Amino acid sequence: MEKGRVLLALTGIHPGRWRELLSGEREVVLEPDGASDPSITYAVVWKQRPNLLSSLPNLRAVFSIGAGVDHIFADPTLPDVPIVKVVADNLTQYMTEYVVWRVLDHHRQGLLYRSQQQKKIWHEPPQRPAGDISVGIMGLGTLGRAAASVLLSLGFAVNGWSRSDKPMKGVSTYAGEAGLIPFLNATDILVVLLPLTPQTQGIINYGVLKELRKRNGLGGSVLINAGRGRLQKDADILRALEDGTLKEASLDVFEVEPLPKTSRLWSHPKVFVTPHAAATSDPVHLVPIMLRQMAALERGEKLENVVDRKAGY
Repeated sequence: MEKGRVLLALTGIHPGRWRELLSGEREVVLEPDGASDPSITYAVVWKQRPNLLSSLPNLRAVFSIGAGVDHIFADPTLPDVPIVKVVADNLTQYMTEYVVWRVLDHHRQGLLYRSQQQKKIWHEPPQRPAGDISVGIMGLGTLGRAAASVLLSLGFAVNGWSRSDKPMKGVSTYAGEAGLIPFLNATDILVVLLPLTPQTQGIINYGVLKELRKRNGLGGSVLINAGRGRLQKDADILRALEDGTLKEASLDVFEVEPLPKTSRLWSHPKVFVTPHAAATSDPVHLVPIMLRQMAALERGEKLENVVDRKAGY
């Protein structure tokens, strides 16, 4: 079978390295030849513009360059072809590093020590063991389970919540609407790794944050969001920090990105901000996976990591 062309449609990301690596095996274009270009059989996308894919008659699959796929579903004219999400060892490793880094920093009172350093204060506060701290992970997919495994090895108590039951050895798991409040009530540090769907949009709100466990070795509840920005309500997080519902927060994602310079989150003394950098997609690792999948499909084999359209992830 003749190899069709690959449409590379990236918004906010320079296509150079992606194009270079894909071109090693495929002809790559940044724009179709007309609205109904029959030569394009695959699309590699990030926040593609609406209506770009809908009229390509021979499109066989769409590949996301990020772990999330909500940006693809933002196009109401999305054609009925398989959507493949990224599952790569290095992406999982990056996210695990970020989650463990932020959990440990909050657990070992990094914010307090940085403040003491600025004021030249020599004081050692009490430190609780990891076993006294419960880390709750919302989203027990590939990324969540990898982070949970490392946190368990460090001695933390780990809870997990997902839409459907996903048992994991050593983790206290909760599922669905009925399990959400019990999960929050048993959690000191909340780590958010959920996909963004209509059901999860805005789920990290003041009401949810109020349910986090108050009596713990940290001196207050902590939020870490490395999932998607629209899972949270920024104003509710600020409210929770101001009234003591939250002790601290580490935020890698935000409702609006880049985070506006006017946002109070930038300068809030209890907030650690990173610029959506927890797990950056690396074309060196991801492009070979995409090319392998394209070749497999042309041999009549099934695609891996195909998105469940009904679930949205």
